[in-house]
Amino acid sequence: MELTLPSRLNGEAPATINLGEHRSFVIIGANGAGKTRFTTAIVNSLGDKAFRLSALDALYNRRNGSADLPSSLRNRLSPTVVANGDRAGAQATALELLLAQLMHDEMLNLIGYKLAIADHREATLKRTRLDNVISLWQDVFPGNRVLIDSGKILFSRGLDMASYSAVRLSDGERAVLYYAGAVLYAPRHAVIFVDTPEIFLHPTLTTSLWNRLENLRSDCTFCYTTHDPEFASSRNGAPVLWVRDCDTVDDAWDYDLLPATDGISQELYMTLVGTRKPVLFIEGDSDRSIDAKLYPLIFPDFTVRSLGSCNKVIEATRTFNDLSGFHKLDSFGIVDRDRRDEAEVAYLRRKKVMVPEVAEIENMLLLEDIVKAMASVTGHNPRRVFDRVRKTILSLFRADLRQQALLHTRHRVKRTMEYRVDARFTDIANLEEHLSSLLDEISPRRIYEDFCKEFHIYEHSGDYESILRVYNQKSMLSSSNVAQMCGFKNKERYIDGVIALLRENRPEAESIREAVRRCLGASDTIGGDDAQPES
Repeated sequence: MELTLPSRLNGEAPATINLGEHRSFVIIGANGAGKTRFTTAIVNSLGDKAFRLSALDALYNRRNGSADLPSSLRNRLSPTVVANGDRAGAQATALELLLAQLMHDEMLNLIGYKLAIADHREATLKRTRLDNVISLWQDVFPGNRVLIDSGKILFSRGLDMASYSAVRLSDGERAVLYYAGAVLYAPRHAVIFVDTPEIFLHPTLTTSLWNRLENLRSDCTFCYTTHDPEFASSRNGAPVLWVRDCDTVDDAWDYDLLPATDGISQELYMTLVGTRKPVLFIEGDSDRSIDAKLYPLIFPDFTVRSLGSCNKVIEATRTFNDLSGFHKLDSFGIVDRDRRDEAEVAYLRRKKVMVPEVAEIENMLLLEDIVKAMASVTGHNPRRVFDRVRKTILSLFRADLRQQALLHTRHRVKRTMEYRVDARFTDIANLEEHLSSLLDEISPRRIYEDFCKEFHIYEHSGDYESILRVYNQKSMLSSSNVAQMCGFKNKERYIDGVIALLRENRPEAESIREAVRRCLGASDTIGGDDAQPES
């Protein structure tokens, strides 16, 4: 069955989905983008083939006006059950009607079995919808039990022998009960529409629950409307429709099918396009790294996302920019310079990956303007503090110079070997010959001596900025004593002080922000206006 989607805002032909090829598809978008109206338009186009579920509506009767639509559960239940449920005056919830219907069907099954025995006909107790619901619910909540007593469905927990009604279940337990029963009343080969499938449910439960329900109704197609990228990505291989905007007058939408995203997870991709802000990928851990604390305050108008390694940042930036024609968002990356040479740095910058003029993020906090700003806000003499920090760094570099030259040599040789060995060879003899000549051709000792000469020049001339660019030493922030000189107990307190100053947006914060942006070359890469602090 080919499903034609709603009209597009740009006038292009509506997209289509082949329902026979997919067990499910997902509708996702930011709040206010028009996802619910988009879903309703599809439901209306399918008529009796649509079946719409919402745990929020079912548990709290949130939309009484839609209860009698052809796509609702209420319309699939016995008129007697619905009439009895409404007899008290207040309209029964969908969950209450569902439980009554399950018992109604159970009683009909038992009566039919007894009549067959009385008429001496072959009698078999069929597996009922209630049997399926009980089995699934008890699998999802191990240790909990479903009981049938005096025509009522009751529950008990663990070793507690006391039973209680569905009213005393948690919202999550009732949601699972509702979904497990409701999908069984969908028409055969229907499209089951689920609004916010993750609501009330713990993330560890959501994926497995919907996998079970899809298997329970393998004849149906499930359509999930959600704003949760994690859930959307759990529907492996399912088409994902991204709704960006809508025109409520003409009932037309700006939407498209999300493309394949090699090099970046679909969950991350959906998260980023949903923010509608330009994207900045950075290294480090999202909770603990200096990068994750610092860069969102330097670039407040960007969605900043930590990806861990530099390779992930580079690949994600490339992938996201390759898809820019689809999402129309700018994407940039930041990676540490480490020991990259100028050719490597230039290549990354052409790919919109910023590389700072310091070896690593810790060195950035030793930039002259940042040290002076932090000394100033704590009541210390900025020039005197910086001069002392500068002398300490020069001394540390002098003592570590040859080891640093060796590390840079190792990086240069490794990179050169990778490039040269990646060349094509016709046979193993050619590869062996090529490798045997590489040592003389690369000449590691010459590279090492060149680095030593270059570093001696920096040390002798007191070139502080160049030393920060080449000096990779994780302990340097501590060893420099910059924290104590600025009046902080340790380097952690110093880092926290920089972050706090940027959050408060005091006058000194602008000099820090500008120093970081200048170090990154951000003004040349992304322009000056994008990174201004929000008012």
